[in-house]
Amino acid sequence: MSTNLQLLLSRVLLSIIFISSGFGKLGNVEGTAGYMANLGVPAPGLTVWLVIALEALGGLAILAGFFTRYAAWALAAFCVASAFLAHYQPADQMQMISFMKNLAIAGGFLALASSGAGAWSVDARRR
Repeated sequence: MSTNLQLLLSRVLLSIIFISSGFGKLGNVEGTAGYMANLGVPAPGLTVWLVIALEALGGLAILAGFFTRYAAWALAAFCVASAFLAHYQPADQMQMISFMKNLAIAGGFLALASSGAGAWSVDARRR
């Protein structure tokens, strides 16, 4: 399998969860803000919109390979932050699995930030 195909596949697989999650939150903004408030997130009414924008637009950027390195860094940081904020509960095995998955996804984004989007991307066309 060519490197460019592997990078495209990586972008597709990494982006799916963020695109669906970001746009999915639009259907229950108040519920998501309430969940964030329960976690102690400051200004959840504003933060929810920032999270929706980051997930949806960041996911689309990764999918298209547009400003890939920046989007990958931003989503990696988001994954680490949300892992510790929402999922680090050592007494709850399911939450710890989600914690570790978030860290693994962050690792995928860091690898993508390091390698770039590949030839089959908007970034490559912009060069």
